[in-house]
Amino acid sequence: MAAEKRAEEEGGVSKMQIKLIENNSKTGKMSFMLKDSTPAFANTLRRAIIDMVPTMAIETVEFAQNSSVLYDEMIAHRLGLFVLSTDLKSYNIPSKCSCKGKGCAKCTLKLVLKAKGPGTVYASDMKSKDPKVKPVFPKTVVAKLLKDQEIELVATAILGKGNEHSKWSPGHVHYSYLPNVTVNNDSKNFEEFKNKYPPQAFDKSGKLSKTLIIENNLIDACDEVCEDVVKIDYDKTGFIFHVESWGQLDPVTMVNEAIDALNEDLDEFAKKLSKLK
Repeated sequence: MAAEKRAEEEGGVSKMQIKLIENNSKTGKMSFMLKDSTPAFANTLRRAIIDMVPTMAIETVEFAQNSSVLYDEMIAHRLGLFVLSTDLKSYNIPSKCSCKGKGCAKCTLKLVLKAKGPGTVYASDMKSKDPKVKPVFPKTVVAKLLKDQEIELVATAILGKGNEHSKWSPGHVHYSYLPNVTVNNDSKNFEEFKNKYPPQAFDKSGKLSKTLIIENNLIDACDEVCEDVVKIDYDKTGFIFHVESWGQLDPVTMVNEAIDALNEDLDEFAKKLSKLK
């Protein structure tokens, strides 16, 4: 995502501005600023990222052997909630696949687990047919096996969306109104209240910084401490989005896929609407 983009409505009457604040690939977190928009659009985008972005998750499990203390259903439930890295270019959603949902290499993936006790069975013990799709957290526990206990199974993963089941949700998204921060380092109350502000809000010169307050997400920590030193108002047409990936996809891909999904739904709506004329 570029640092700043502008999407103009037809006629150039209104401009929507987007500015990237943070994109940390190590933590899977991204923050961006959305200006000149509406609460309705902001919430639509939030829900689209959570509910409409396809990811891989285990849908069915076939057991050949299970002598552990856990029922088949319990192990299958655990496997279904495993976070799997997702390759959107190689797989189709079953309902949109050329096999029409019957199950083929383009819409399904097999993961095999075979383990014998004693010992702990981890997600890393599952062998995926596709090295691009595997458990994101390899130390996730499947089960603990005693001596001679065994688990042998084949799991089938498919693409799905969060509006079908939460196991396909790609992450957590939330937003807040864009704050308008006014900092007065010359206030007569500065010395009295400066120790009540978080140290991350101060620059190297020891002054409160509007930029650091916003970038370090310290709005709530600085609000209502002393309005003469830091005053915060909120812009009801601006928003700060925080996108946190569970690990299937990176945050930028999550946002882009959500936008594509919205556009696809709108195109479908326009087609059906045209038939009513």
